[in-house]
Amino acid sequence: MQPGNQAPGLTAAGDDDHFRYIDHLAEIARAAEISGFQGGLIPSFPNTDDPWVISPLLARETESFRFMIAFQPGFKNPVHAARQIASLQRASGGRLLFNVITGGGGPGQLWWGDSFAHDDRYGRTTEYLDIWKGLWENERFTYDGRFYQVENGSLSDLLRREDYPEIWFSGSSDAALQSAARHADVYLSWLEPFDQIRDKFARVKERTAALGRQQRCAIRVDLVARPTEEEAWRDIRIGFENVSDETRSRWRRQGGDSVGAQRQSAFRPTEATRWDDLIVAPNLWGGFNLLRGGPALGLVGSYEQCAAKLDELIALGADGFILAGTPHLEEAYRVGEEVLPLLDRKAAALRAVA
Repeated sequence: MQPGNQAPGLTAAGDDDHFRYIDHLAEIARAAEISGFQGGLIPSFPNTDDPWVISPLLARETESFRFMIAFQPGFKNPVHAARQIASLQRASGGRLLFNVITGGGGPGQLWWGDSFAHDDRYGRTTEYLDIWKGLWENERFTYDGRFYQVENGSLSDLLRREDYPEIWFSGSSDAALQSAARHADVYLSWLEPFDQIRDKFARVKERTAALGRQQRCAIRVDLVARPTEEEAWRDIRIGFENVSDETRSRWRRQGGDSVGAQRQSAFRPTEATRWDDLIVAPNLWGGFNLLRGGPALGLVGSYEQCAAKLDELIALGADGFILAGTPHLEEAYRVGEEVLPLLDRKAAALRAVA
């Protein structure tokens, strides 16, 4: 489940420790594969490994596991990135896909050396994906955009024969939805209160239809699923009570220009002295980003309750999920064996990843 997101550090480690670390990531990927997931999101944060390095390693260790690279356009030359993509497709048998993210602004974006304004970042992303498609669809491709210029760009005939990777696209602003409508195969949202999810999916599909395209929708969902609801909330309480004061302070002053993150902040109170202050609705808890990076809202409950909530989301228009839990290895088996089999039969067609 998201291999590498909570990976152990490698400082002062010997060669054996490095091999054990890679073996552990491979074990997570194989667990997801065995447990009924189609693949995993390979994250890209300041505290994680580079997904372009981890992905081919996981491809060698698995048979059907699809690796979804979290990718921010702008930090690689788009023509160079396209060649890397086609090479990874060729090496893995076409198992590569992307979660295209454009960044949340603020200090997190400056870490990458990127000071572009919010809407400019989405304009840059649109041009980047224009170039990717142009290189796949043309023997020679020229592009003159605001952010990128390409003259007679090309991929070798051998590489251009590889399948263009599936694009999952994240972002909640109007600029994001405009870019997603043009390029995304799957629009990916963080979990939100269910009525807001319904409205967001409707807006996405309306914009996409206006361009003569169709688009699937998916949701990134954190889960704490246990045999009973009481056990699930107990684990949430223990996690909440062990959050450091420094983390709580940083959580209260989260910044940036991400509309998705701002929407998440609106779901919960600024001050939370107890774990149950962050219960947003039955089986929805708004403090997951206190326990680890990412979205605030996730599902908490018994196996049956979590499966029922996922079924509700399917009924609202979710065509797939990225399901996340920590620790990854244990939760891949738990969710795969205890939650997924309880979903309505209709869910068998979902393009779910770990």
